[in-house]
Amino acid sequence: MNPSIAPRVRNILADLLSVPQEEITAESSPETLASWDSIQHMNFVLSVEQEFGVEFKPEEIESIISVKCMIETLGNKLADPSR
Repeated sequence: MNPSIAPRVRNILADLLSVPQEEITAESSPETLASWDSIQHMNFVLSVEQEFGVEFKPEEIESIISVKCMIETLGNKLADPSR
C-alpha cells in the first residue's frame, strides 16, 4: 500500500461522506459505512480520478469494494498509466 496515496484517498472519502477521517480505514467499505451507497461510490471514483489525474476502467470501478482496493488499484494505475 502506497503510504502517500492512502491519506489523500481517505480524506477524499471522508469529505464525500461527511465523516471524520479517523473513521476511514483500509477496511472501510459500503458494508461498514452506511452513507457509502452507489452514488457516493461513483462520486468517490470520480473525485479520486480528478485528484490523481487518472481514469479507471469499468472493471476497475467494479473491483473497488473498499478503501484498500481503491488504494491498490490507484497505486497500480499510477505505477503503469497504460493499465
